[in-house]
Amino acid sequence: MPETAVRRKLGRILLKLSGEALLGEADYGIDPAVLRRVAGEIRDVMARGVQVAVVIGGGNLFRGAGLARAGMDRVTADHMGMLATVMNALALQDALEALGSWARVLSALRVQQVCEDYIRRRAVRHLEKGRCVIFAAGTGNPFFTTDTAAALRATEIGADLLLKATKVNGVYDDDPVRNPAARRYRMLSFDKVLDDRLAVMDATAIVMCRDNNLPLRVFDLGNEGDLLRIVDGEDIGTLVANGL
Repeated sequence: MPETAVRRKLGRILLKLSGEALLGEADYGIDPAVLRRVAGEIRDVMARGVQVAVVIGGGNLFRGAGLARAGMDRVTADHMGMLATVMNALALQDALEALGSWARVLSALRVQQVCEDYIRRRAVRHLEKGRCVIFAAGTGNPFFTTDTAAALRATEIGADLLLKATKVNGVYDDDPVRNPAARRYRMLSFDKVLDDRLAVMDATAIVMCRDNNLPLRVFDLGNEGDLLRIVDGEDIGTLVANGL
């Protein structure tokens, strides 16, 4: 895919947030200031007329894979992790509504007293009505990450771009925290990500993006305003797409 193809006006995006993105400087839980800032950036993007969906992780509250490694049954641990994502999704919904934006949480697990069940057509309709749709509980299945859930949901709703928010400003050839000389890629192909085992998203998510021709941009959520700059067409972070 040529670079100009992903610089077209975006009509619908999916933003992948890790649970850790909500931590701020804390070791656990949700930093209200960070939550408000993230909600404000999403609101500003929606004010541009762009439809926004979000997939959010739960690592700030519970990491299923970690307890599974410590001996907990993996299916049980993953289900607990999915419930943590529901809590984060509800928090983000509340923050958006406090700023005057409409939002809906759709969960892959049935928790009907607190949010709606995930139905693709319902999600698309919410987006068309100008509501931020927050997808919770991953795919609803154990052994699948929220990265894979993000690629899946983005494909299902026909997103123009998948945005992966991280703690660094793109994809590097080495850990930039450990190696100050690490080189940032401006653009990458999905095949190179897979061949070089670059830490972007898990392999299942990358293959899904590649096979469905869904461009991915990796950026630093900590750089305030970068989300809006990406929507406005600026070259922020690292673009991963076919044909690069």
